[in-house]
Amino acid sequence: MIQVREYATLTTAPGAESSLDRGVISDATLDWLIRVGKGWKSAEPILLVEDRRSLKLGSHVGYLRSPSGESIEILPKTGLGKDHPAVGRRVLQTMLRSALNLQAREATAADLLTMNTPIHEWVFAQFLHHLNGLLRRGLRFWYEDIEEESRYLRGQLMVVSQMRQPPERRHLFQVRHSVFTPDRVENRLLRTALDFVRTQVRSAESWRLANELSHRIDEIPPLSDPVSHLPLWQNSKLMQPYRAVYPWCSLILERLNPNFQKGAHDGIALLFPMEKLFERHVEVCLRASLPRGFQLSAQIGGEHLLSHRPGRSTRNEPWFQLQPDLLLRDTRTAELRVLDTKWKLIDETAANTRDKYNISQTDLYQLFAYGRKYLNGHGEMMLIYPKHERFNRTLPVFDFDDGLLLHAVPFCLESGRLVDSPWTLGGEPARALSA
Repeated sequence: MIQVREYATLTTAPGAESSLDRGVISDATLDWLIRVGKGWKSAEPILLVEDRRSLKLGSHVGYLRSPSGESIEILPKTGLGKDHPAVGRRVLQTMLRSALNLQAREATAADLLTMNTPIHEWVFAQFLHHLNGLLRRGLRFWYEDIEEESRYLRGQLMVVSQMRQPPERRHLFQVRHSVFTPDRVENRLLRTALDFVRTQVRSAESWRLANELSHRIDEIPPLSDPVSHLPLWQNSKLMQPYRAVYPWCSLILERLNPNFQKGAHDGIALLFPMEKLFERHVEVCLRASLPRGFQLSAQIGGEHLLSHRPGRSTRNEPWFQLQPDLLLRDTRTAELRVLDTKWKLIDETAANTRDKYNISQTDLYQLFAYGRKYLNGHGEMMLIYPKHERFNRTLPVFDFDDGLLLHAVPFCLESGRLVDSPWTLGGEPARALSA
């Protein structure tokens, strides 16, 4: 297992030393990454080719395994050069639970493996755990209509078809009847995901459980094109027992193979954009600890940067939509506040005009535009960054002038709460979380 972190370099150069920022891979793995990387669509590049011997990773984390069997684990960059694999895995697992909309009781009940387990094995274990619980409760059956030619009269006789029978087949009946069967799309998707897990899992306990479950649903046929059938999964009240296993099933079918849609098992790719995971994790945690009287909205894009009258158009059109990550509204006073998350490591010790805490000027321009359009240039905003040893307390307030204020606040990934928040949002004091 090759362990690296975000933005690391993967190289085939002989004699290169391995570290969290540099992984040494084979030529076959490099060729495979270049080949499958061309088909990955993402807002940010996942892989950048530096030269003929190396690749540069982006801000995606997860697990890769080439057809040659070489494995690469990409962990979150949670500290300034002092990351530990167990901490990175724990952070990633916590964020995945938030991104998959798992309830607290579901998340804590399925911690089957230690933190030394790679992320893909943890996903396999979660899926098997929930599938085992579903099979204990019983799969959902349905009535499937079948039309067939039978020697016996069964169900409803199709009179028109029977009258058209040739003389030599008049002793056979054209009938229509219903069969109570587990052969429905949800069960077939579960069977397909289970078959994939059986071939890829390396943990002895998970392998044993996967084979046991496979025998219990052996009568259900798999799907050759499971990704196209995922939208057919029903989420009605009758399917409530399936809700816990669905996120893991869809994760395996959609993300754990770059060529699953083509039916070719050419390696494994389980990659997640950290920016999106962090944004979703912050949203879920804040929503859970929100005081009464506040309302949190995500990805509201009602404002635009400017209006423009293109060509011969007779009216102005809004251009360049502005979409902050979160909007916080005080329902008692109708006061609105803007919150935006950034998966970046800033440094509170770099408090000078040259370094400026390592905050991106582009991010400040973005927040200024949000403040002008959503707050009419007057109010408070918050930039939320991950907490680490060099950023464990809220920075002094940034003043855009005219009463538009910005707070840079750390978010503790382990406790899931803001640190030393200037607003009443269930945050924790900085002294309780100091490094």
